[in-house]
Amino acid sequence: MSTQLLAEALAREEQFHIIESPSDIRGILLLVKKEKPQVALISAQLQDPKRGAVDLIRKIRLESPETRVVVLLDFSERVSVTEAFRAGAHGVFCRTEPFRLLAKCIQCVANGQIWANSAELQFLLHALAQPAFPTSLPSADGPLSARETDVVRCVAEGLTNRQIAERLKLTEHTVKNYLFRIFDKLGVSSRVEVVLYAFRNAGSPHPAQTPAARRLSTAASRVPPPEQSGPVAIRKTAT
Repeated sequence: MSTQLLAEALAREEQFHIIESPSDIRGILLLVKKEKPQVALISAQLQDPKRGAVDLIRKIRLESPETRVVVLLDFSERVSVTEAFRAGAHGVFCRTEPFRLLAKCIQCVANGQIWANSAELQFLLHALAQPAFPTSLPSADGPLSARETDVVRCVAEGLTNRQIAERLKLTEHTVKNYLFRIFDKLGVSSRVEVVLYAFRNAGSPHPAQTPAARRLSTAASRVPPPEQSGPVAIRKTAT
């Protein structure tokens, strides 16, 4: 019943074409495979085992890589938020937030942005500061070159373009060019999303990188203050 009511409410938005889905993982995957939706809005509470939503996000990414996922949370909790993003979600939305923001959330995610409110970003910052990132990221079969992977690792540590240039013995102009190529290859539009890429590809534990938390705190402070929720990635920039 809640799924039907939600679908009916969103259908009132003229920019959306809503397809109601069953609430079991198999039914959702069959629908995703058939319809290839731009955005899949899934509940964290499914008629499946406890980690059903996390597994479903990964399966949606495999079944339909172009589909972006928003996870609908009953409560905005640290574990559920970090697990959703680590699995590959592009946004999280808590049921306690004003419903009018849900349409904006879906539209922003459809446009390639990341959606999380200030508190949820802080959960990610905490997670980033704990295990941080591995000394190497997968690149042999991935989209990034070895040098681009080095730049991503530096961004994940919270280094500025000048600091990256000094560490890698490059010019700042070269670092910016690398960042633009990284943005294009990963299909992202901000340093925050580059950090999320590194976060999702993190492997073995590594000492905490507190500069990353400080750098990303600046990005978190740019979330629109009136409703304390909004897209993180606003425009393509390498600065």
